[in-house]
Amino acid sequence: MDYFAYGMLLNKAQMLKICPNAKAKFQAVLPNYRLTFSGWSRELKSSTANIIPFRGERVNGGVWEISETDLQKLDRFEDYPVTYDHVNVLVLNDLEQATRALAYIKRRLAEFAKPSPEHLAIIRQGYRDWGITL
Repeated sequence: MDYFAYGMLLNKAQMLKICPNAKAKFQAVLPNYRLTFSGWSRELKSSTANIIPFRGERVNGGVWEISETDLQKLDRFEDYPVTYDHVNVLVLNDLEQATRALAYIKRRLAEFAKPSPEHLAIIRQGYRDWGITL
C-alpha cells in the first residue's frame, strides 16, 4: 500500500527506523491541503505536523510503499486512532498523475503552534532526502 508522508516521516532515516522495509517511491503533492503544526509531543518537545483541508493550498511530501506490518508500526508511532486517524488521499506525482495513498490526520484540531527548531530540522532533512525544494 502507498503511504503519503509529509512531516517527520518524510525524513528517510526516521521512517526507516520505524519501518526498515518501507520503500521510497516518489515525491508527491497533496492538493487542497495545508501543512500545519499543532498540539504538543512530550517526546519531541514540539508541536507536531498535521494536514488540514484548505482549498488552493498544497502539501509537498513523499510516497512510501509499506506493508500491513509497516502500517501497524506506523499506527503505534502516530498513536492511531487516539491522536491521528487514517485518511485516503489523492496525491500527484511530478507528471501530475494521481495515486491513492493513506495519510495520517489529527483527529482533533488543536491550537496552532510553532515546531521546535530540532523537529523542523528533521522535517527539512526529509525535504532534502526527497529532493523537494520549496
